[in-house]
Amino acid sequence: MLGGAGLLLGVSAAPAQAAEVSYATECVPPPISGLPPVRGTTTVAVSAPARARTGDEVEIVWTFVQAASENPDILDLGEDTVQPTGTLKAAGAQTADVVLRGPRENPPIPKGGAMKLSAMKGTLKLTSPGEVTLTPDAYTINVDKPISTDTVCTPKEPVRPAATITVTDGGAGPGGTTGGEPTDDPTGPTATPTEPPTPTPGESEPGGGSGGPDTVTGEEVQVPYACRTPIGDRNATSPVRIDATRDGGSFGLTVRFRGSVMDSPADIPKGSVKPSMEVALGGADRGTVHVEGPANAEDIKAGDPIEVPDLTGTYRPGASGRSTLSPGVLTVRALGTTTTCTPEKSLVSLTLDTSEQEGGASGGGAAGGGAGGAVGGTAGGSAVTGGLAATGADERGTLKALGLVGGTLLLLGGAVFTFLPGRPR
Repeated sequence: MLGGAGLLLGVSAAPAQAAEVSYATECVPPPISGLPPVRGTTTVAVSAPARARTGDEVEIVWTFVQAASENPDILDLGEDTVQPTGTLKAAGAQTADVVLRGPRENPPIPKGGAMKLSAMKGTLKLTSPGEVTLTPDAYTINVDKPISTDTVCTPKEPVRPAATITVTDGGAGPGGTTGGEPTDDPTGPTATPTEPPTPTPGESEPGGGSGGPDTVTGEEVQVPYACRTPIGDRNATSPVRIDATRDGGSFGLTVRFRGSVMDSPADIPKGSVKPSMEVALGGADRGTVHVEGPANAEDIKAGDPIEVPDLTGTYRPGASGRSTLSPGVLTVRALGTTTTCTPEKSLVSLTLDTSEQEGGASGGGAAGGGAGGAVGGTAGGSAVTGGLAATGADERGTLKALGLVGGTLLLLGGAVFTFLPGRPR
């Protein structure tokens, strides 16, 4: 018996992962300023492939959520005068200092204003199988006008790892990626800073500034679901992560599930299983965003693993400020039936700086793209009752078409029953 919720909750590892970390930091201004050291909190998000193989050179991205210090109350900083560099500590299966560098790109920063630092990128060549953890360390803020000065910021407490790469020996695991061509130096890890691409004019950065598309990786959260399937209720917990890519004032969303792969107990025809989700908004914004994945493009043979694609959609903010995104109601439609899973509690995976857009969410239903709209009506003969779907087949002919000589298989939302004619079911 293959539960419809199991189709969605049992999937291969996500290709990339990250988490925000915060740590106490001391920043030492340049001597010429005459200012004392400043204590504050640094919050960063570090993204890297979840899985890779030995010999791969992977790209690592450090995104500043909050710098530890503000611009001192001395002078305004002009546009594109600030450049960050920093170091990540790789540990575990291999150790290395990964040097990262961001472009000299920033909006004008007034006296006493928050430091707006660009994302930093670097690469690491993987040399040993096992788990490699990535932990933020010190960083330097360089200002090149009116003269070149450096402010050095160092951690003042132990920092927890922000990302982990699982490295396999000679073969990438599920979702494994390579970060570029290997270097010619076979002696050990390399840490080469890379400049991000030049932004396209007119595209929006967080906070509405000018710059290139900005990808934000959410935090993986363990979501407890209460699921109603055609064969009864069940509970399941799934690791879920929401990522976003800014495109103008909107965001392209990708919802990823991580977990073990489930094998199919029976043949499933192509185009018969389609998952979707309503991402829940909070903070400054309200409403939901519909995301969905394509139906299975090929027949799934009995015994083959069932892989569910990423769920994608577009979020058009309906409010300006800090908006949160949480995994919401999951829906699996198959052969005219619907299985619905509702989170037992709301867990924030991603927080975005948003600017109100025409036709955005602001408390409405589905905000943004994705066909099908929000769960809330009837689909496949199911009615929504108390937040969970009471399911049933809308075409008995479809189910009868699965009749087999000597028996019948009923595929209901992913649940498979086998019975013999003339015997009790």
